[in-house]
Amino acid sequence: MVVLGSKALSLEEVHRVLFEGEELVLDESAIQNVKDNFAFLKTFAAKKLIYGINTGFGPMAQYRINEEDTHQLQYNLIRSHSSGAGKCLAPILTKSLMIARLSSFMQGFSGVHPDMAFLLRDMINHNIHPCVYEHGGVGASGDLVQLAHLAHALIGEGNVMYEEKVRPAAEVFAQLGLKPIEVHVREGLAVINGTSAMTGIALVNIIEARKLLIWSCALSALINEVVEAFDDHLSYELNVVKKHTGQNKIAEIMRGMLKGSHMIRHRPDHLYKELEEEIFKDKVQEYYSLRCVPQILGPIYDTLTHAETVVVGELNSVSDNPVVDHRHQNVYHGGNFHGDYISLEMDKVKIAMTKLSMLSERQLNYLLNDKLNHKFPPFMNLGKLGFNFGMQGVQFTATSTVAENQTLSFPMYVHSIPNNNDNQDIVSMGCNAAQMTYKVIENTFEVLSVQVMTLLQAIDYLECQDRLAGFSGKIYQDIRAIFPKFIEDAPRYADVQRIKTYLMRNEPAGVERIVEKRQTSSVQ
Repeated sequence: MVVLGSKALSLEEVHRVLFEGEELVLDESAIQNVKDNFAFLKTFAAKKLIYGINTGFGPMAQYRINEEDTHQLQYNLIRSHSSGAGKCLAPILTKSLMIARLSSFMQGFSGVHPDMAFLLRDMINHNIHPCVYEHGGVGASGDLVQLAHLAHALIGEGNVMYEEKVRPAAEVFAQLGLKPIEVHVREGLAVINGTSAMTGIALVNIIEARKLLIWSCALSALINEVVEAFDDHLSYELNVVKKHTGQNKIAEIMRGMLKGSHMIRHRPDHLYKELEEEIFKDKVQEYYSLRCVPQILGPIYDTLTHAETVVVGELNSVSDNPVVDHRHQNVYHGGNFHGDYISLEMDKVKIAMTKLSMLSERQLNYLLNDKLNHKFPPFMNLGKLGFNFGMQGVQFTATSTVAENQTLSFPMYVHSIPNNNDNQDIVSMGCNAAQMTYKVIENTFEVLSVQVMTLLQAIDYLECQDRLAGFSGKIYQDIRAIFPKFIEDAPRYADVQRIKTYLMRNEPAGVERIVEKRQTSSVQ
């Protein structure tokens, strides 16, 4: 189980709850802190003017709300802002969203009744996913619309996804013996006034992007094997003179992946001797997409490292407005709901993943173009040239998907549109940034799926299975189990989807040992 409230949540703990089904439990001392915070606000707010408790919202904050209407005010806020459009977010994203919102509440600065924490915990553990729509939030007074749909479910009025069916929240709660929350002071505003939708999506993005990076390293190592590239572009000695952590980590990871390969060549054995030829059949240096992998994936490694720090920091932050501080006996008004941190990091991750997909597409093109590689048949066609088509059709899918990624990579961070009667005059669009990044990541898994298919066909063409590194050979065996060698033409869309699912659910077998080495080594 994962305990929330005793210390800061880590990305690894979020992964365990999201993908491994671990139970989330609440630390008792942290719950007591939430209770104390709620009790303070209830007393403190009795005769004071506090935003969102006895005032209207946004530009209507100038209007005082009568005491007898304050509870209804919170319900009005939830219902009026449950106005999203488009598709519902994937269940894994809404589960992550709830973890992020609960984490913020457990800091004890939100003035919510502890029942809020208990119900969110139960929804997470029972896999009850509110129907949260993709369109709505501008990410500056928080993810107002997306989180309103969470609040709508919490009060027992919205819809949820439960056991793969959309059902009324009240019906599912009744089935499981759960009770919807009641408004006590500011529960409506507390749920919607935060960055938890963009943060929840960002957490999933970081997890999936790290997986893509490992797969890209593995496939880049494998293509270097099948073309029998020289080893010095991955050497410690070459990379250490460039003082970037990511570059050196990627080179080290790939050296580990290629350990034991009988296909990678050692340059002194072939070129550092007296040669008589005037024109060399061997390429002295490989194309950039093969020999510059550490320099290309290195910045992506560094970008993900920094993004994880920022996103996990937001996960463990308080993103409410106002902030209720019972320790200092005060309520502070400001803008912790503004999502610029997440928006900027998601744009950077989105750009990084697009570049990763571009690398994959260039490596794929090299394999499929016999005029470049001078080693394989056109389009990795293992059948009759002209009569069969090999990977020709599937390449179009990879190319068009990379093009979509490139267009999606325009940053949302610099795309502010004032709204809310210009009260929100500069906004982050953080939820849009996070969702577009999720799309780019999903697209990139598709591109790598086509690359995997092609690499496996290349291995079979060369009949080099027994010369591969052990790491590469395991990839070949595992994916060939779900994608057999083919010669005759057949529809390949199901193969692409099957391999994509495999890549998203797995990391290359044996990568744990390489990553362990990576984490304990340093650039010298």
